[in-house]
Amino acid sequence: MARAEAYEPTERTTPTRARDRAAYDHDTVHAILDAGYVCHLGFVRDGSPVVLPTLYGRVGDRLYLHGSTGSRPLRMAGAAPDPGLDVCVTVTHVDGLVLAKSAFHHSINYRCVVVHGTAHQVTDEEEKTTALDALVDHVLPGRATDSRPGNAKELAATSVIRLDLREVSAKIRTGGPNDEPEDLALPYWSGVLPVAPVYGAPIPSDDLAPGTPEPAYLSAR
Repeated sequence: MARAEAYEPTERTTPTRARDRAAYDHDTVHAILDAGYVCHLGFVRDGSPVVLPTLYGRVGDRLYLHGSTGSRPLRMAGAAPDPGLDVCVTVTHVDGLVLAKSAFHHSINYRCVVVHGTAHQVTDEEEKTTALDALVDHVLPGRATDSRPGNAKELAATSVIRLDLREVSAKIRTGGPNDEPEDLALPYWSGVLPVAPVYGAPIPSDDLAPGTPEPAYLSAR
């Protein structure tokens, strides 16, 4: 069966404002997720909302997040008798500061993805290995095979949760300020200040063996 090209909008993934900025197609959603490093994981603990920043990785239509076996959300995602943890995961990129003539119309250009669903703890060892490799490669593609895999002790101390990409939306703002017509003649500068990540030169570890070549994936950043 051919995979659908877009995620089906739901009440939770339909914006109440600026609906024209929403997108549900796989290419847009996956591109935004793949371009990020940190997501924010939201869930309810003891009746109160909690939001935690953490690394993530994507494999197809699944997100993987990891942490210590002592992590509260990771334990909750595998707790019996009702396994699974209702979560909301967000990823956001700031692409520009939008400066308008009026304070009211200041904004930012951004790309974001919001994922709702039930996270489950990964117990299958093969899937867990795939997920951890994806987390490492998400930061730098190719790094998973260029580092020592986790040993039994490290794997036992690490938990991974899986969140299927089903209830998903992207939202994007581009362009300049939306000033009111009566404000256009005001003597204030308006426009966009672009924002983009900058990678510096790699800094070798103090204990790196002399002559160790710099990986090609570092110079590609």
